[in-house]
Amino acid sequence: MRVLPVGEDALLVEVSSGEEVRALHAELLRRRAEGSLPVGEIVPAARTVLLDGLSDPSRLAAELASLEVPPAPTPTRGAVEVPVRYDGPDLADVAAHWGVSVREAARVHAGTEFRVAFCGFAPGFGYLTGLPARYDVPRRTTPRTAVPAGSVALAGPYTGVYPRSSPGGWQLIGATDLVLWDPGRVPAALLSPGTRVRFVPVTDAGPAA
Repeated sequence: MRVLPVGEDALLVEVSSGEEVRALHAELLRRRAEGSLPVGEIVPAARTVLLDGLSDPSRLAAELASLEVPPAPTPTRGAVEVPVRYDGPDLADVAAHWGVSVREAARVHAGTEFRVAFCGFAPGFGYLTGLPARYDVPRRTTPRTAVPAGSVALAGPYTGVYPRSSPGGWQLIGATDLVLWDPGRVPAALLSPGTRVRFVPVTDAGPAA
């Protein structure tokens, strides 16, 4: 674990894996909830956790350097179900990369339980992990200038759902009508770090074999 100062009142904690991020994030949230960690924001990423709004970052940095982090607890909240039409323009390319049929690619993805590792890129966009490493896929060589809202996409080890139309270079395998970001909802983001997610195929839009 490596602890770095960020400005006057924040720290960036670097670890070596996504699982370590998950465990550290859970432990920091637990400590904040019990009142032993006065901090404004706790923001996980791929290999880091940012703590912002600290009154004494130097003291906390020393404590974190020797912190023993227990394994992340098993989530108790049920999985968010995302209905998806597996008809994306890149699904055939993804299936070929995996060495399976289009139908099997959709089955593999829908048969996986995902977890939101962290959020970013756009409000409501979660980086979901869960697929084994053999299903990693490269980003598109040429990004699209506009990806439709609701697009279900893959890049590297991650699955994501575009909450709004935006440029993007991920591989599009399907689409959902679920609203990922709604400023009128509390909370506005449907997905948050640690949330379990399952993709449920829409039965009337299954791909051909």
